[in-house]
Amino acid sequence: MLIIEFLLSFSLLMISVTVHEFAHGWVAFQRGDKTAHYFGRLTLNPLAHIDPYMTFLFPLFLFLSTGGRFVFGAAKPVPVNFSTLKNPRFDMILVGLAGPLANFLFALGLTYLLKFFPFGELGRYLVLSLITINVVLCCFNLIPIPPLDGSRVLMGLLPAPIAFRYAQIERFGFIILLALLWFGLLDKIVWPIVNLIITTLLSI
Repeated sequence: MLIIEFLLSFSLLMISVTVHEFAHGWVAFQRGDKTAHYFGRLTLNPLAHIDPYMTFLFPLFLFLSTGGRFVFGAAKPVPVNFSTLKNPRFDMILVGLAGPLANFLFALGLTYLLKFFPFGELGRYLVLSLITINVVLCCFNLIPIPPLDGSRVLMGLLPAPIAFRYAQIERFGFIILLALLWFGLLDKIVWPIVNLIITTLLSI
């Protein structure tokens, strides 16, 4: 049963991260960068966005180590050449916000599906799970720790010399995030916001 639950959670996660990465690539394309298009990443096909470690092995590790209580992962980042954007510093902010905003809008659309379409118990559970995953992706990715999207937004706002030094943190970003995750600090920051957003969405 645990494996079945993981495969179900993995499928919902793949849908959500695909929406997220496609949004990054689409906004970058609109702002002048065609890198994602050239690499075949400007697509809603989940297979184009799978990273063996972050999309499958890392979520599987989290799922099994928490007894099925938690699953999280990421897709292969969409390549963006910021130097080819029309306004690199401003467009970096737009590209960074695109993924989290897409997840939020997806979650918002799903809440309306729950209101206007009859779902059985299983269907409602799946839609609620998909809403939760998208809200988590939205909030988590806005944390300003490189390489998360929040750091791209902050880099676009900071003066260039400070932004350059700030970007150097990226090589330690995964270690920092993993430490915050395992010490429970993200639970105190992210989950209250996630719960507030989900409660608000479902009450609309």
